[in-house]
Amino acid sequence: MRIQPITCLRPDPHHVAEFAALPYDVFTNEEARHYVESHPRTFLAIDRPETGFEQGQDPYAPEVYAHAQQVLRDRQLDQTLLRDEHPCFYLYEQTSGAHRQMGILGSIACDDYLDGTLRRHELTLPAKENDRVRHITTVRAQTGPVFVAYRDNLAINTILDAARAADPIYDFVSEDGVRQRVWRIAREVAVESLCVVFGTIGEAYIADGHHRAAAAVRICEERRAQGREHDPADHFLAALFPASQLRILPYDRVVADAGALTEQELVSKLEAQGFACETPSQTPVEPSQKGCFGMYAFGSWRLLRWVGEQVADPVASLDVSVLQDKVLDPVLGIHDPRTDDRISFVGGAEVGELASLAGSEGVAFRMYPTSMEEVMSVADAGELMPPKSTWFDPKLLSGLAIRRIW
Repeated sequence: MRIQPITCLRPDPHHVAEFAALPYDVFTNEEARHYVESHPRTFLAIDRPETGFEQGQDPYAPEVYAHAQQVLRDRQLDQTLLRDEHPCFYLYEQTSGAHRQMGILGSIACDDYLDGTLRRHELTLPAKENDRVRHITTVRAQTGPVFVAYRDNLAINTILDAARAADPIYDFVSEDGVRQRVWRIAREVAVESLCVVFGTIGEAYIADGHHRAAAAVRICEERRAQGREHDPADHFLAALFPASQLRILPYDRVVADAGALTEQELVSKLEAQGFACETPSQTPVEPSQKGCFGMYAFGSWRLLRWVGEQVADPVASLDVSVLQDKVLDPVLGIHDPRTDDRISFVGGAEVGELASLAGSEGVAFRMYPTSMEEVMSVADAGELMPPKSTWFDPKLLSGLAIRRIW
């Protein structure tokens, strides 16, 4: 994998806590608008520039992207953002309770995406990809990092552990309760060592940010077609973390109704599909292993265990696939989870929340989390994950580094 240090705009340490924000795509339109209103300096005003307009504004209009460019300028003028012109990497550490993950902010070659070194597991949507292309070209910068996982490497860990011995440039607790710390890695020997060691890694995986990556690569190809060589757009902004440190939480499913089935009819159909259904309980069910599901319906919880045929296919064997193929489609009539408004997806929730979301009429399913090994197996096979398969936690903050490419 070909990585490079970056020069960037980054927040002044006094303003970093109010500027850095969660990724643009975790907010609904209403949530984004309210957040920007209450956080006037936030990076989200740049990443979701439609929040600067009245309700009903076309979010893809040229004036919206121009507004993002203006806000970026304003944050430089008021010194919320500083220029870091010396090429370097940034060590990025997040601590949430007992969980800690540590990676680097830098850039990845678009060629790694094009030749399959950087592997993906998600289908991109043209509208979302076009949005990010227009955003990057208008603000002339890559604003949000692509979240990348790589298999653990002892040499990289050693370099990053050494970098932690210095004082961090940022150390704050974000609004989601996560401690965020960043160190600057600028020593030439450390920068060169990271480039060399990452060059020995055979493949890496996009954990989140498929649209940002696809958009960056499109811009790279367009500029190459214009005859540009050794262009900053040949790389894109990324946050790279060892796979073993990443935490995936359950991505649960809630169906609005039981499809006119009685409780006994539902249980009978589940058993016919290949599930062992345990006796009902008032205690929320937290699955303890792959192939197990907690189901809330008709006022009680049941543990479902898949005892049907085990398949080797990396996609069909996923718990989210088993649930869709054996329960949601044939039993509850959810044929296309992307478009059916009877189903909703709940990421990172506590199991106790699902009963209230299902209510008296609905059916909720508590999932066992997809593993990083499963994600990598699907990507290695060149396949796609089903929608809403992974909920990475904690979420990476955007706005800690903004990479200019013009």
